[in-house]
Amino acid sequence: MIKYICRHCHTFVGEINQTAITEQQLGFHFLTPDERRDIISYNTNGDVTVRVVCDYCREALEANPELSLLASPLQ
Repeated sequence: MIKYICRHCHTFVGEINQTAITEQQLGFHFLTPDERRDIISYNTNGDVTVRVVCDYCREALEANPELSLLASPLQ
């Protein structure tokens, strides 16, 4: 299972329950090794967590770019 969670507010964004999905289909192959470490975590039970930015946080950061300077801007 692949779970998408907002990296700022930790809101559940969505999930993919397909077991036969590849990293290419998900677009992970476009990420650099550093981006992969920052965005994707592999859990011991086989699940994958992907940290993205939800619409609410994206809008807040676009309206207040100075928030991006904080370590935890929207928690």
